[in-house]
Amino acid sequence: MSDFTSNFWSIYVAGITGVSILACAILLWLTGKTHAMTASDNTTGHVWDEDLREMNNPLPRWWVGLFIITIVFGVVYLTLYPGMGSFAGTAKWSQQDQYEREVAKGNAEVAPLYAKFSAMAVEDVARDPQARAIGERLFMNNCSQCHGSDARGSKGFPNLTDGDWLHGGTPDKIKETITKGRIGNMPPMAAALGTAEDAKNVANYVLSLSNSPHDSVRAQAGKEKFAVCAACHGPDAKGMQAVGSANLTDNIWLHGFGEAAILAMINNGKVNQMPAQGEKLTEGQIHVLASYVWGLSNAK
Repeated sequence: MSDFTSNFWSIYVAGITGVSILACAILLWLTGKTHAMTASDNTTGHVWDEDLREMNNPLPRWWVGLFIITIVFGVVYLTLYPGMGSFAGTAKWSQQDQYEREVAKGNAEVAPLYAKFSAMAVEDVARDPQARAIGERLFMNNCSQCHGSDARGSKGFPNLTDGDWLHGGTPDKIKETITKGRIGNMPPMAAALGTAEDAKNVANYVLSLSNSPHDSVRAQAGKEKFAVCAACHGPDAKGMQAVGSANLTDNIWLHGFGEAAILAMINNGKVNQMPAQGEKLTEGQIHVLASYVWGLSNAK
């Protein structure tokens, strides 16, 4: 990977670019200086199809002019703008800067509309048809890649329509999640539980908490060992939103259902990340988006 982050490629690109422009200039100069030997009638002596003779005329001026303009344009462009490896150009232009300026301009244009919604409570915004339409577009552009276009999620990505929240489903908590993101960490617990049999017993006990199909004998044997898990999931196994731990009693399975899926979580753990959107979206956009998400499971 270090081969692609070293200065070699910048030097390589700059060298190839510079040599290409220089080669074009040398080619043009040599073309103007080199003269083929000609006969008295200004031909090269080459004849095809009996009467088709090759003349020794100079290149058309318009062609030479375009060639010169191309070279000059290339030199000026590469002086002003990035194109010579890591050289940023004297104009200090960058696509990142242009993108940020265009985003800032767009945000300024719609700021009055978002200001209107920001002055409203989340519950009211969630019921406003115009705000819902805007929130839906924000969701499609920023959230649907993980949570799905219907917001029902998939394995590893929470369903936002069912009212089951790892970190809390209040408007403020949803705003906090969108703004700062979340990192969920279930550590591997196999060693803490003891043997592989202990892990299976605990897995069946977890299944029993939601009346899911399980081995009742193993479940009873795993009840005591569940105390290791209770530190995060709580003694009643209903989870703790303060740490983002899942409710194990509601038959909602984020990372898969059944003994094998639970054993995989126990043995391997899991790290999930919800990326922060605070630097990408404005406060007004976050307010409308949070209202839309809240409304998916609350607004009637």
